[in-house]
Amino acid sequence: MNGTVHEGARLAAAIKAGISADPGCDVVICPPFTLISTVVGAVAGSLVAVGGQDCHAKVSGAHTGDISASMLADLGCRAVIVGHSERRADHGDTNDSVRAKAEAAHAAGLIAIVCVGETLAERDAGQTMEVNCTQIAGSLPATATPANTVIAYEPVWAIGTGRVATPEQAQEVHAGIRAELAARLGSGPASQMRILYGGSMKPDNAKALLALADVDGGLIGGAALKAADFLAIIGAAR
Repeated sequence: MNGTVHEGARLAAAIKAGISADPGCDVVICPPFTLISTVVGAVAGSLVAVGGQDCHAKVSGAHTGDISASMLADLGCRAVIVGHSERRADHGDTNDSVRAKAEAAHAAGLIAIVCVGETLAERDAGQTMEVNCTQIAGSLPATATPANTVIAYEPVWAIGTGRVATPEQAQEVHAGIRAELAARLGSGPASQMRILYGGSMKPDNAKALLALADVDGGLIGGAALKAADFLAIIGAAR
């Protein structure tokens, strides 16, 4: 929840300017709903795509304050985040509601970025893989494929705290998530589905995290609010 129209346009334009050639990875900016049209216009003609931060499971109706996946697609979005830890914590999103949102995203032709992750209490209780696998099982729709779905692992205890999972911790959980995907989708699709790391990835740790076997990218938070930092992370993905 950051940015005025002026700030959003300036940040998006700076990111577009910093990606003058093929960055070697997919780049998606997911601004607040109020900035989507502005950002779509600012990055037009570039390799930068735009996504939403959430969507409703229904196409339309009496859901004041909500935005549907089809509305996001109509604005020019190509993806949408569902099940972000803050939506789960602040708005009561459950695995069932996240799955319904992902299904709506697929129906609208959007890529669903499905978030999973454990809290500090759950990690300390030794429940890391149990929590993540349960969230995968409950949040991933039957319509999920490597082409229309991305998984984002958010160690909730590392978001906005300055704490970051060690490369070994990140790889262990990502490998466990991929194993769960293989059990559900088969080894072929599981090997192709991208799993992003979403726990305070920054320019100084991005290269080490992105070099891990099962880390296919990042779900960037605070570091994406500064064009130079975000571009440095994109550069580390080459």
